[in-house]
Amino acid sequence: MRIRAGCILIEDDKLALIERHRGDLHYYSFPGGRVENGESHEEAAIREMLEETGLQVKIIRKIADVCYKGDLQPFFLVERISGEFGTGTGKEFTHYNPKRGTYLALWMPISEILDKNVLPRPLAGIVFRAVKEGWPGEPVTIQENEQTTDN
Repeated sequence: MRIRAGCILIEDDKLALIERHRGDLHYYSFPGGRVENGESHEEAAIREMLEETGLQVKIIRKIADVCYKGDLQPFFLVERISGEFGTGTGKEFTHYNPKRGTYLALWMPISEILDKNVLPRPLAGIVFRAVKEGWPGEPVTIQENEQTTDN
């Protein structure tokens, strides 16, 4: 089982996402990536957010565990501490790999996330509803079988 930890960052009614072009696919993913040996889910989410967006964040709370093809993907609501958005220096931003495609950090208005190919789709729905209704009281478990991810 591989574990990938992700972040949910909302500022000014916009969601921080990574726009991906990979082969014929075009989609948006939440910032995040693989949990490395000896690293907690939270530590991985914080590290990946810095690598992908240039932002130092702190964890507010876990929102969801997405189970995709046997892999666990915890997603955390985060808050910016410091940094300049769009200055990520992770290897995916500094060394182009045609097999992995392109990565671009961007802000997407919350009002658009259900109209765009934001993955995982159920998590995009939770974020959209949470802005109006509040976050779920406990972390949600989502079983995803058909999703295009950047694992």
